[in-house]
Amino acid sequence: MEESERPDPEWVRSALAGDRTAFAVLVRRHQRALHRYLVRMVGSSDEALELTQDAFVRAWQALPQWSPEAEFRTWLFRIGRNAALDLLRRRGTVEFVPLDDAFEGVHAGAGPEQQAQTSQDLRRLEAGLARLATEHREILSLREIEDMSYEEIGRVLALSQGTVKSRLARARAALIDQAGKDA
Repeated sequence: MEESERPDPEWVRSALAGDRTAFAVLVRRHQRALHRYLVRMVGSSDEALELTQDAFVRAWQALPQWSPEAEFRTWLFRIGRNAALDLLRRRGTVEFVPLDDAFEGVHAGAGPEQQAQTSQDLRRLEAGLARLATEHREILSLREIEDMSYEEIGRVLALSQGTVKSRLARARAALIDQAGKDA
């Protein structure tokens, strides 16, 4: 079975058995998404890189406490989120960076029209997100940018699915309201 075909729990079990190569696969599989999310949280690619590395070190150390019922990705994002929130508390700020700095929405094969449209859409989305409460930006980022399910978001943020849905609805309404003000 190829590396990409094996699910995360199999790699975690191998890592728990002492296979560092298995953990390296998990790092390769999740580092870009975690870094992108953390860049949006802390506002600095360099700090996000340090937090990403720190999250993987913490995950490696906490791996024996990982529960097979927990999805590795959401468990890892929660570790990264907690590290980012610690940094933001020390800093006394909560800041998200522009989507252009962290988002890879247009693939290389896209034509100039599609790239221009996507760039314009990102600028509008970015302007609306910049005016939202931190809690709204974070939940929209997990859902719309990281493409997490309600259940996954709930595990990352330690919220029930009902709360995730209601916060997403409020966040989307606030974003639409901001778009109306920008028009």
